[in-house]
Amino acid sequence: MALSKTAIVQGLQGIVGGANVITDEKELKQSSIDRLRLYEDVHGVFTRPIPAAVVMARSTQHVADVLKYANKSRINVVARTGRTATEGGLETAVANSIVLDGSGMNGILKIDTYNMQASVQCGVCLQVLEDECRKVGVTTGHSPQSKPIAQLGGLVATRSIGQFSTLYGGIEDMVVGLEAVFADGTITRIKNVPRRAVGPDIRHVVIGNEGALCYITEVTVKLFPYLPQNNTFVGWTLKNMRHGFEALREVMVAGYKPSVARLYDPPDGAFHFSKFAAKDDCVLLFMAEGPAGIVKATIEGIKELVAKFPECKPVDAHHLEEWFADLNWGADKIANERKEIVATRTMGRTTEVSADWSTICDIYENALQRLRVDVPDITVAGGHSSHSYINGTNMYFIYYYNVNCPPEQEVDKYRTEINRVICEETLKLGGSVVHHHGMGKARTPWIREEYDSSYYILERLKRAFDPNDVMNKGCIIPE
Repeated sequence: MALSKTAIVQGLQGIVGGANVITDEKELKQSSIDRLRLYEDVHGVFTRPIPAAVVMARSTQHVADVLKYANKSRINVVARTGRTATEGGLETAVANSIVLDGSGMNGILKIDTYNMQASVQCGVCLQVLEDECRKVGVTTGHSPQSKPIAQLGGLVATRSIGQFSTLYGGIEDMVVGLEAVFADGTITRIKNVPRRAVGPDIRHVVIGNEGALCYITEVTVKLFPYLPQNNTFVGWTLKNMRHGFEALREVMVAGYKPSVARLYDPPDGAFHFSKFAAKDDCVLLFMAEGPAGIVKATIEGIKELVAKFPECKPVDAHHLEEWFADLNWGADKIANERKEIVATRTMGRTTEVSADWSTICDIYENALQRLRVDVPDITVAGGHSSHSYINGTNMYFIYYYNVNCPPEQEVDKYRTEINRVICEETLKLGGSVVHHHGMGKARTPWIREEYDSSYYILERLKRAFDPNDVMNKGCIIPE
């Protein structure tokens, strides 16, 4: 028999103390959603089941004890730190869930510049860690747009990627070791070593699990020399995305490692580059960083390769520097976004996918063509590539639409339909339906097609580590 809300709250208070159990109605409603339902949120409409409580964990033992209690009592638990999720991963899928918040576990345990790694608790803000690292001449190399507010536990749990990924990699390339707590309260630690060959890399059971398998409590990440004086931008305008993808491919296949490599189509570029780009211009840009000699060689090599495409017209680098300096978003931009949504009834959203070089432009073209026909009220549809590899790249679709429905219908009428179109076109050509924002609950309907026969592995992991299905019900694994 399911416990009542009152019984759940009393049980939690007995475990972590009354001061760490939040039952305020407004906070519980806010904790039932993430940015997937932003339109509902700004209009004060909450359609998801309301949790029983938010627990502010202060230690790994708190996390373990709460999970033991929830597992024994069959209570759904949603793991949370920075609250920047965009894909419904933080939604409470069932009533009287426990939202387990680790943002109070915010200690920087060690910045080790000799072994070039930093160990932190899950609630450390990435910007705070980065600021402390820069004081001693190093950087994490991780810079998602959410850096001012995102926290390390969530970044690892969602397999985050940053704006400098072409040089430093995604979060999975940066994580050295970690500590995590599984559904039955078992505390596990994966030690900090540069590499080992003793079976499967078990870090990847934890990285990207989105709270569906375990709760990440501590993370150790690599560090890199911080040499901002050598940062150099270079960019071009051109008229054709297909040629832009070809130029990106040339750079990546040649082995160059710029920290930033981006290609914008005209609709997306218009939001960023109107000072120098025409309405029908695509924009191709790169930034190189690191030791001066490497930066110089990288920029010269990229210029030589792009010169093969005569339609590419050089851009003054200071325009790119100005654009990049204002790219991240924090509390001020979020507040302004909420005001704009209420005033205009317009939503701006994104969906990011990945594929090989042979198919990425076809996915881009096919998806945009369908979006303009299949989905009503779209005012802008475009995108950019922002994370490239030797064997392919991503496509970050952006779209705006006027909301002509009640707030509680916005996700189903627009966001779900847009995801359907993009995911269908991506899967047709063998791409991945999620590049870096996490599967959450928004794209879970396509999980079986995404994994195909390897879904067997994912399903078995869930059964093994969460047999009672108490970890973030409906996230990644369908209900």
